[in-house]
Amino acid sequence: MTPNQLQINRQLFEDTTHSPALIDIVGEDQLNRVIDYCFIANPYYPTTAMLKELQAKLPSLLKAYPSSNPELARQTLARVLEVSSEHLLLGNGATELITLIEQHLIGDLAIPIPTFSEYIDKLTDSGNARFFQLNPEENYQLNLKEYAQWIKANKLEAALIINPENPTGQLHSKEELTDFLNEVRHLKMVLLDESFIDFADEAIPSLLDQVTNYNNLLIVRSMSKHCGVPGLRLGYCCTSNTDFLQTLRQAMPIWNINSLAEFFLNQLQQTNAIYHETRLRVIQDVRQLYQQLQEIPGYEVYPTGSNFILLKIEFGMTATELQMWLLENKGLYVRDCSNKIGIDRQHIRVASQGKEKDQPLVKALREISQAYIKTSL
Repeated sequence: MTPNQLQINRQLFEDTTHSPALIDIVGEDQLNRVIDYCFIANPYYPTTAMLKELQAKLPSLLKAYPSSNPELARQTLARVLEVSSEHLLLGNGATELITLIEQHLIGDLAIPIPTFSEYIDKLTDSGNARFFQLNPEENYQLNLKEYAQWIKANKLEAALIINPENPTGQLHSKEELTDFLNEVRHLKMVLLDESFIDFADEAIPSLLDQVTNYNNLLIVRSMSKHCGVPGLRLGYCCTSNTDFLQTLRQAMPIWNINSLAEFFLNQLQQTNAIYHETRLRVIQDVRQLYQQLQEIPGYEVYPTGSNFILLKIEFGMTATELQMWLLENKGLYVRDCSNKIGIDRQHIRVASQGKEKDQPLVKALREISQAYIKTSL
């Protein structure tokens, strides 16, 4: 190891199906030397003014219990989303909701793979996962018509869709999804994860406005992504199915949302216009990054409807090798997708961190691919 190389804890990558936290990998002393492209979140929100207000309130918030009436927080969020508060349930991150949904509402579940690993890990019985393997020759793209036919043929009771898909970034239109929902009205549940939908387009193609039309539709969203607050652990689900809601609310512990998260929720309505400005800025950043990556030889760059981009390495490195080289030599942390079920060892995922911060990644990816291509000539 050269003097400029980062010292990292490689063991942490073997202990989780998720990306290890950057501070755990490199330590606090080296943290300012690394740009984290695993971090799939809005880099422009919350605003500086919001953070200063949170800092000013921090002493009193730490000493205060959150509200024991969850309806108050639901009403606050409902006004921003323009949905009925009766259809909402807030969670300590989307992962809490995923766990409760899979433990209390689902038996067998159709899961297109590769996918977000929590949907596999949190099933009460691993045998309940029924995998729909996406075709690598079709860039792991999900064909919803084929998926619906496969679900029917296997007589399953529930199905998962992530839109935009994770890790591919594939975006399904509202029309495609409603066609699918009409085709599978017989299912007990369609679990639709829209954690990245705010980055899909200027006009957000969410199905929140469709929950009253489909009694089996349950939408899950993580606020970590589009609001940029993973540390607050905020997520929510939306459904008109009263049985789903009653079961989940009975399973939910009191005070599952902390005081800091409640304070943040109360800021959303007054900063909503600013939020959408930051959201549009992220979309433009991703489009620029996508164009720049496409110009680099040695990678297949997948189209994306999210704030992240999936790349396939087409020269002589695995995703793990490229991840380690970027981290140790360039201080750039990307997602190695090798530990995701259903995908090969050649894919990395990168999330935009803003136009300026994206440039070192573009430069480094070009440098390593050109070096490999040159030596192979």
